[in-house]
Amino acid sequence: MFHKEGFKIIINTFLIAVVIALGSAYFIENFWIQKSLQVVSIILLILVLQFFRNPKRKTTANKNHIIAPVDGKVVVIEEVYEKEFFKDKRLQVSIFMSPLNVHVTRYAISGAVAFSKYHPGKYLVAWHPKSSELNERTTVVLENDTVGQILYRQIAGAVARRIVNYAKVGDKVVQGRDAGFIKFGSRVDVFLPLGTKINVKIDQKVRGGEDCIAEF
Repeated sequence: MFHKEGFKIIINTFLIAVVIALGSAYFIENFWIQKSLQVVSIILLILVLQFFRNPKRKTTANKNHIIAPVDGKVVVIEEVYEKEFFKDKRLQVSIFMSPLNVHVTRYAISGAVAFSKYHPGKYLVAWHPKSSELNERTTVVLENDTVGQILYRQIAGAVARRIVNYAKVGDKVVQGRDAGFIKFGSRVDVFLPLGTKINVKIDQKVRGGEDCIAEF
């Protein structure tokens, strides 16, 4: 199963792969060059397919749990000052996605969208300390009666060139459902109230829509 954000790219890549494979067979006589080009076209198609895969995830809804919004590795767990929306101290949990990870963004809690804003910016590597403030990004705040408000931020990396965000202010959202997509490498920061119990550790790998990263 593939994400809808990848349909156009998948089709275009497939057509390019077919043209390269057929063109090399008809116009290139050297066997090794011909086969090399065909192999490269197949590898390119496979990479694009795996990047836009959208595996089904079974979310066990729990109003006290914050689930991982994306697949990847936990790279930051620290108390920080969140200056865009809360303007106070929060617990930040950051998840880095390599190009090999699933890049679907999922809602960490059920509730309502209280804030959603896109910021143009730079394309520093996603693990850079300033990427959360300087890179292209979207900021979304979700709220419900159990956890109050939490903020997550989709951040483009050095390779990522497009962030897709479906969250609109006033939307009612469901934990684990599709919230967007980040194309070709990225990171997501989650900002939680102080005192939240964190259930993950640095370098731990998590699965979006399934793993509980924090709880109340």
